[in-house]
Amino acid sequence: MAAENQIETGLLKDRHILLSLDESENSKRALIYTAEMLGGIEGFRATLLHIIPEPPEDYFPSDSERHKWIEEKVFSGTQLLEKYSEQLVQAGFEKNKIQPLVEVRKCTSIAECIVDVQKQLNCCTVIVGRRGISKKEEFIFGSTSSKLLHSLKSCAIWVIE
Repeated sequence: MAAENQIETGLLKDRHILLSLDESENSKRALIYTAEMLGGIEGFRATLLHIIPEPPEDYFPSDSERHKWIEEKVFSGTQLLEKYSEQLVQAGFEKNKIQPLVEVRKCTSIAECIVDVQKQLNCCTVIVGRRGISKKEEFIFGSTSSKLLHSLKSCAIWVIE
């Protein structure tokens, strides 16, 4: 009933989607699918998330090398999300409703990081590309999409293969 009142009064907020993306083909497919499904439809805003797992303190010989590596990853992640943003704009998304977000995070898994960001931003939908690992690898290591399906209860999840 409250949603109906919001629609009637024109107060319906944009639905906030979170696309977790990297340079993989599956991420590109997830972006293209999202662009085709939602491009040009009003009422959506998107956060494009690229996660860089923070390396352990002792992973590099020096702190300066560690910082240089992080800076390079953030730069390449930012460029990647700018390219993806342009694709969404070409598909009909409004540029001011696309927010790129590159995060360097300590997480036990990428799924954990995605869940944290989804909760922080209160996104109603999370969209990921399926990594394409074998059933055996998924059984042994788990998969990000599987972990998300079991962890996120307060939003919709699109897993694009």
